Parts: sequence; structure tokens; C-alpha cells
Amino acid sequence: MFEMLGGGLLGSIFGGLFRLAPEVLKWLDRKDERGHELKMFSLQTDLEKMRGEYRMEEKYVDFSKANIDAIGEAFKQQAEADKNAYKWVASISALVRPGITWLLFGLYTAVKIVTIMYAVNSGLPAIQIMQEIWTTDDFSMLMMILTFWFLGRSLEKRESRN
Repeated sequence: MFEMLGGGLLGSIFGGLFRLAPEVLKWLDRKDERGHELKMFSLQTDLEKMRGEYRMEEKYVDFSKANIDAIGEAFKQQAEADKNAYKWVASISALVRPGITWLLFGLYTAVKIVTIMYAVNSGLPAIQIMQEIWTTDDFSMLMMILTFWFLGRSLEKRESRN
């Protein structure tokens, strides 16, 4: 009788396990499926982020191109106005930008000279004075002026050829 009970008990246990096996496999399959969906969602999110960055870059390029076109159009209009104006008006008009540049450069230089003289009179070492007076902002301003004049002139020459 014990064997019958033991066999029945084992049969029930194995029967239950075999009955639960498909459910466990379904649960594991759903877990893998959810992981796959999560991974796909993450990849789609990354793709959309990259598309957004690409669209932003396109907008920036369009904006830059529009600015360059506007500058070119301003040069054309200035050249046309110079052709139609009296000679002395065109000459004065041509001196405005360089005149303002020289004025600002002169003021900037005067401020730097006064600052250097003040620093020298206070007894600071020359190396420290130069490190304090010549900053990245000064270098940036110098590069901006040089770029404006030399790049601007080459663009003007290229526009006048076309």
C-alpha cells in the first residue's frame, strides 16, 4: 500500500511539474520578450535622439548660410549705393568701418598702456604684469578684428568677381 501511495504521490508531483512546465516556459518567454521590447525601445529612442541632433545641425547650417547670404547681399547693396553716390560720399562711407576700428583699437591700446604703467609703478614683476594684462579675452578680440578685416576683404573680393 505504501508503494501505491508513494507511486501516486510521485505521479502527482511529476504530473504537477509537467503541468507547470509550459507555464514556466511561457513566463520565461514573456520575460525575454519584454527585455527585447525594452531593448528595441531604447534603440528607437537613441535613433530619434540622433535624428533630432541631425535636424538641429541642419537648422544651424541653414541659419549660417542665411547669415552669409545676408552679408553678401549687404555688400552688394553697399557697392550699388557707392556706385550711385557722389565720390566724396562713397569715400566717407568707405572710411566708417576702418575709422571705428582704429578709434576702438586706439582706446583699447591706451587702456592697456595705462594699466601697464600703473602695474609697473606698483612694483609688480614684468612677467606677472604680462600674464595679468594679456588674457584670452584680449586674444579673442585680436582674432575677431583680424578675421573681420582679412576674411571680410577676401569675401568682398570674391563677391565682386561673381
